[in-house]
Amino acid sequence: MLRAIGFDLDGTLLDSRGDIAAACNHALAHFGQPTLPEVTVAGFVGDGVRTLLGLAFGLPKEAKELDQVVEEFLAYYASHPVAFSSWMPGALETLDAFGDLPLALVTNKSRRVTMAILEALGVGKLFAFVYCGGDGPLKPDPEPLLRTVRALGVLPSELWYVGDGVQDVGAGLAAGVRTLAVLGGFHSEAKLREAGAETVLGSLYELAGLRSTLP
Repeated sequence: MLRAIGFDLDGTLLDSRGDIAAACNHALAHFGQPTLPEVTVAGFVGDGVRTLLGLAFGLPKEAKELDQVVEEFLAYYASHPVAFSSWMPGALETLDAFGDLPLALVTNKSRRVTMAILEALGVGKLFAFVYCGGDGPLKPDPEPLLRTVRALGVLPSELWYVGDGVQDVGAGLAAGVRTLAVLGGFHSEAKLREAGAETVLGSLYELAGLRSTLP
């Protein structure tokens, strides 16, 4: 039975590569470092802001020096949340099609930036529950999704979770929710399959079709 559905943000609902790269390059330039191509920054996405900036600056994510870098990145990004971002194909249609169910957003992105994005896009009220980086463990830990099912009052088997990254697949499988991977984001089909994804969608447009097959 499907009683609720959750989504990742970056690469799943939102094509945010440009804004992530812009914020990262702002931080690099601010601290006197050379900027990076968007495709390079995109390869750092998925495991939270400290990991991304650690890779960009060549520092371990635990490095104290990253504290100021993270703050500069977040301040810039929260002030420019959707300058270069756009909805992924089928995202708005999918949110509308599943609007009769409780919707959740489960992302490793910081709450500060996530909420700025949702406000800028005018969709914050669509989500019954939002889990962000900083709220607890990051995906692929199952806790974000376990906390989601508890907040929504459903069983893990009653939640679908849709994401574009191996972190999403790992979290979903570990939490025991139905895990659906979607292409077009940050990871290839081969990587998603390798992570254990059994269902890989070409785009979010295919999601409503899966629902129509339910008894």
